[in-house]
Amino acid sequence: MNGFPFAIVGFDLDGTLLDTLGDLAAAVNHTLALMDRAPLAEDAVRPMIGRGAKHMLEEGLRASGGVPDGAVERLYPELLDFYEAHIAVHSRPFPGVIAALDRLDALGVRTAVVTNKAEHLARLLLGEYDLADRMATIIGGDTLGVRKPSPEPIHAMIQRCGGGRAAFVGDSIYDVMAARNASVPSIAVSFGFLDRPADELGADHVIDHFDELVPLLETL
Repeated sequence: MNGFPFAIVGFDLDGTLLDTLGDLAAAVNHTLALMDRAPLAEDAVRPMIGRGAKHMLEEGLRASGGVPDGAVERLYPELLDFYEAHIAVHSRPFPGVIAALDRLDALGVRTAVVTNKAEHLARLLLGEYDLADRMATIIGGDTLGVRKPSPEPIHAMIQRCGGGRAAFVGDSIYDVMAARNASVPSIAVSFGFLDRPADELGADHVIDHFDELVPLLETL
């Protein structure tokens, strides 16, 4: 481990490792079009991301005219089908992600993803950028039957990675709460899909670029 203080670093996916806003907004707007509703701007969709696709759909419906009875259940499969077919059209790793992962790999740190996205979609998306095989484990919102902010996905991450001191990096209050509930240091990224300023999330630390991650972890 070369004296590095962490054995495991976990990451949220959407808004943390990858900028997926364009593809998620396209999926929401495809679904809204089926209801003859006008599309939402990407900036309107941004704060809807983080609690899974069904929540995002419900919020999209609410923002575009309301949530009719049964609409979420009827449209949810349509959103998922469209998103899966167009999962990596606009999405890209955030600047510095690959270099940070390379550095953690070189230090012998096990990396993992804990997301509220369905596990098969998370694996598909990460695979598009050759990131899936780099992760010691990938835990989705449907993997355990509980989601962040529950601490259980973080506990499972640590167990699956073989144990040791862990930190968690994310962009939402659900990430921060999950880490806190699991007694793991939390690091918020200021460039994610924030519904409030990053310094109001309650994270232990905030970074503005992935270049800052490993130097920060070395001090903790």
